Amino acid sequence: MKTVLLHLLFSAGAFATTISVVPIHEPISLHATDVDDIISETGEALQATVLPRPMALTGAFPEVLVEAIRTPHQLPTSNPNYKVTEVNLLVLCSVGIRAEMTEEGLLVRLDVSQLKIPVEVDITSRQLLKLTLVALQRTLEEYHNLQTEPLKVIVAIEGTTEKNASLTDLQATFTLESSP
Repeated sequence: MKTVLLHLLFSAGAFATTISVVPIHEPISLHATDVDDIISETGEALQATVLPRPMALTGAFPEVLVEAIRTPHQLPTSNPNYKVTEVNLLVLCSVGIRAEMTEEGLLVRLDVSQLKIPVEVDITSRQLLKLTLVALQRTLEEYHNLQTEPLKVIVAIEGTTEKNASLTDLQATFTLESSP
């Protein structure tokens, strides 16, 4: 009897889950390719870019959208010589991202305490965080197009050291307006 009740309890939760397919913009490394990209928001030509990919997500929106920006991503390829197994710069460089709704708005925390840029990735910490901000804003703009209330977004950079403390000047606050 106890087993049946537990099964029913867990099964009921599975039926109540909503899965949404949404575009998530990610900061992507273009290392081991022959291309650079110019990111209009940063004005720099980099061997990196911000690209969307569809994902099927469940959880609290918009928080789950933000956290999905940092998911492992291996690019599909038609070239047997392209052997890159990870292109998401947040994963490659060990930058964490968390989001939570607060009374002030959506608080996004970028954790740089484990930040380490691999030698094959030609990017600075500052460029990485700028790309992350672009990915965050693009992801939230797509989601927010269907919302009726403005959304204030507060981006905090945590885990800096004496060596990279200047990264905190990239902290930002912006508001996504609601659709008319």
